[in-house]
Amino acid sequence: MTAYILRRLLLMFPTLIGIITITFIATQFVPGGPIDQMKSLLSGHGSTLTEAGGGALTYPGKKFGALDPKHMEQLKKIYHLDRPLWERYLRTFLWYSPEGKDASVIESVLNYDNWEGFLVFKFGNSFYRNKSVLELIKEKLPVSASLGVTSFFLTYTICIILGIAKAVKHGTRFDTATSLIVLIGYSVPGFVLAIFIIVLFGPGDGAIAHLIPIAGLTSAGTPGYETWSFWDKLTDYLHHLAAPLLCYVLGGFATLTLLTKNAFLEEMRKQYVLTARAKGLPEKQVLFKHVLKNSLIPLVTGFPIAFLAMFFSGSLLLEQIFTLDGLGLLSYQAVIQRDYPIVLGTLFIFSLMALVGQLLTDLSYVLIDKRISFDESQG
Repeated sequence: MTAYILRRLLLMFPTLIGIITITFIATQFVPGGPIDQMKSLLSGHGSTLTEAGGGALTYPGKKFGALDPKHMEQLKKIYHLDRPLWERYLRTFLWYSPEGKDASVIESVLNYDNWEGFLVFKFGNSFYRNKSVLELIKEKLPVSASLGVTSFFLTYTICIILGIAKAVKHGTRFDTATSLIVLIGYSVPGFVLAIFIIVLFGPGDGAIAHLIPIAGLTSAGTPGYETWSFWDKLTDYLHHLAAPLLCYVLGGFATLTLLTKNAFLEEMRKQYVLTARAKGLPEKQVLFKHVLKNSLIPLVTGFPIAFLAMFFSGSLLLEQIFTLDGLGLLSYQAVIQRDYPIVLGTLFIFSLMALVGQLLTDLSYVLIDKRISFDESQG
């Protein structure tokens, strides 16, 4: 087991390097880079950077047609494009640049501030927002984590309970009706439902009832909000969360529910279940002590990855419709604006989470089913 975990951890590094390398190469050939966008902005033909809330250069009283070489070099220095391609590539992963000249070599090497790169979890600063990538992720994280954490526990709780109930009542009207409802929810895209809810219950004048708040996950900023009690703030938070959460989780019920039902049904038809019932064991003990434990193995497949991803969940369309400033919108704007530090930094974090989640998935198999052994499979 230890050898297997060590091998998997070591394999993560070349995998991450390969993912970032491919993306880094692609960004070098994509037209409309930061220099081109800044040229367009300074020429009065671009609004992307203004909407992003940032800008790098301003020259009062001067109108630009084409940038002269001096301004071009200044732009390249701002975006770190004045360095050779190989150096920019290495700086993405790991780079050592000592600041203090008086410190000894050992002290300089051990100084964390002298290192930069993704492998030391330094992702640089955004081109247009004057903030580090980690600061931007921390700012957007509450919105994405609120949706992700709530939807994760809600989805798993409802789907497992509903899947077990459907398996126990297989073939009944309850099974047919719930299957129909689940499949209808699965077939309706979340953003379509969101538009439907906004039109009928949104803040607009044409809505039937004004049940959906205007924007955000709280009413922070409204007069007197700071004086609200804890329960008032919690109620307000749930009020803002209800509509986007419904659209976010509706499509995820079908797969997990049917997977739970089918796994439970398969176990209920096995010989050991018939033997347990023949011995006179109570039905609840047979279902929840024997069948449930063995039917959990297929459910473990996506659990660790979903658990890690719930903190960084993001949906561009839902965040746009409900005016939520989360990671989905941040990633989209970074791609459109060619904000490469955000693109590469978020990609590195998400890829690392996926690899760690996959490793935890494999380890979960061993914890649930003692018959699974990595040593035997390696042999």
